[in-house]
Amino acid sequence: MFKSTIIRQVSRASTTAPRVSSTAFITRQTVRGLRTTPARFDKSSEEDDNDRHDALTTAGKPGAFEHEGQFSRTDKTIRIEHPEESQMPSSLPVQGRGGSHYRRTLATFSLEGRVGVVTGGARGLGLVMAQALVVSGADVAIVDLNKEEATKSAELLVETFRKENPDAEHVPTVTAHYADVSSPDSVNESISEIIGKHGKIDHLVTSAGFTDNIDAIDYPYERLKKLWGVNVDGTYLFSTAVARHLMDRGVPGSIVMIGSMSGSIVNVPQPQAPYNASKAAVRHLASSFAVEWAHAGIRVNCISPGYMLTALTKKILDENPVLAEKWTSLIPQGKMGRPEDLMGAVTFLLSDASGYVTGADLRVDGGYTLT
Repeated sequence: MFKSTIIRQVSRASTTAPRVSSTAFITRQTVRGLRTTPARFDKSSEEDDNDRHDALTTAGKPGAFEHEGQFSRTDKTIRIEHPEESQMPSSLPVQGRGGSHYRRTLATFSLEGRVGVVTGGARGLGLVMAQALVVSGADVAIVDLNKEEATKSAELLVETFRKENPDAEHVPTVTAHYADVSSPDSVNESISEIIGKHGKIDHLVTSAGFTDNIDAIDYPYERLKKLWGVNVDGTYLFSTAVARHLMDRGVPGSIVMIGSMSGSIVNVPQPQAPYNASKAAVRHLASSFAVEWAHAGIRVNCISPGYMLTALTKKILDENPVLAEKWTSLIPQGKMGRPEDLMGAVTFLLSDASGYVTGADLRVDGGYTLT
């Protein structure tokens, strides 16, 4: 019954349909099925075989057009080496971000009564994130390879807090500590010193790291080992040491690893393959530790910043002004971030406000990795 109905409908359609020219009517539809690509009748078969768009596909010869891949190439002529410690510019606390305020917010964002450790906290992003902890009520231990710079920054953080909170009942304690984050012995000594000063550790931010912009073929292997030692080994060693301390105390805690958008994408035009690989490792360490330590109530998350205008970045752009235009042209928001743009992110991930967040990678990049 159903089959005969379909046959009648097809027959009726074929007898009532208007007649069209044989060049425009597809007579073999019943054999070949429905066409999903509309036929074109304004081109000869020879023109079809030599479609002008083919040159834009893998059928065309490489380099047929000047624009091919021009916005997605690294440029090996760009060579930027990370400065020696003596040449590193100092950083100052952010002004006007830590004062008293009267707008209500969630109490779970508070870090009062907590102790946080920030590696690489003497300068740049690390210093500003240490300040975020101080503003949120935590006592902070700044860890850095340059103890003198860390001491100066610790004093400035307390001074800034006092100026902006003259009536504060409690002024957070900020201490400075030395550590070579790539050395297990140095890390353990630093952890012991911090616990001796503060009595405990509740939070960790692993901000110690550096990058060089050198073509991978020319990148010295000894330099590669040093970069990996700071960026990856340092993150691993401090994270496991703090996790061990938290487990020994039988208390929960929160760790935030500072990765980079470079752990998910390849930056252009500057070459930086070793750095990119190290930050991809950091991102996955956060995920792996989050699973391993969830049973102990230890949350581990990652923040992946985009281009941030730190004192060091300013130095690089002063020497390579063309980079600023190229970088911002690839950012949907069209602007680089400022270090203080990370203050809310790190406070959220450390605090109880993110109690059900672990293993996350929070990208703070102006949308760079979306396009």
